[in-house]
Amino acid sequence: MTYQDHNQMPVGEPVDNWQPRPFPPHTVMQGHYCRLEPLDIDRHTEDLFNAFAADPSGKGWTYLFSEPFTDRVTFNQWLETTCTGQDPLFFTVIDESTNKAVGMASYLRITPEMGVIEVGHIHFSTLMQRTPVSTEAMFLMMQRVFDELGYRRYEWKCDSRNEPSKKAAARLGFTFEGIFRQAILYKGRNRDTAWLSVIDKEWPALKKAFQLWLAPENFDAKGQQHQSLQEMQALQK
Repeated sequence: MTYQDHNQMPVGEPVDNWQPRPFPPHTVMQGHYCRLEPLDIDRHTEDLFNAFAADPSGKGWTYLFSEPFTDRVTFNQWLETTCTGQDPLFFTVIDESTNKAVGMASYLRITPEMGVIEVGHIHFSTLMQRTPVSTEAMFLMMQRVFDELGYRRYEWKCDSRNEPSKKAAARLGFTFEGIFRQAILYKGRNRDTAWLSVIDKEWPALKKAFQLWLAPENFDAKGQQHQSLQEMQALQK
């Protein structure tokens, strides 16, 4: 459908009765396989340091703004100076099976007046990669944004050369929108930034796919999935 203003100029569709959305609360998000807790340096630093150290190559830090940490003191200082503000708003991923912190992620570029928010600073240790924990953590953050807070747009951005990140976003239902060339300088190098998003009208079907995939009956006794998340998404179309 085409919309026009009083001058017969084409314009976007009306958004009736829009009100700025709430700022995300810094509270626990509870799932079946994991929970997301507000980052607590006193409680989470040791677990996070050990979880990230489980990958001695430091590969997980390649596309992040910091380099790997070799000691807890420096890591603790980095958490204090970088990860304790309101934007970005950091959460720690706790594995329910071990009650250990295994990763972290944040909301950032939070724009309540426009209903737009980004997920980023995602660092999932090898202890949670390719497990239901990582998928559920992303689902819980998305669920808060759309169901609890009523945002219109949820963004994912990454280095355009970060193929694992782009593939992860696509698996989670994000739509690739394009490349912002020479958008950022970090670690002494250029970053062309890939933009992806999920919007509110896509969320109901995507939510159902997540719920079906995360259901315990979708996994066998060895934890292997019966159907993929992409297959679940296709069933909702």
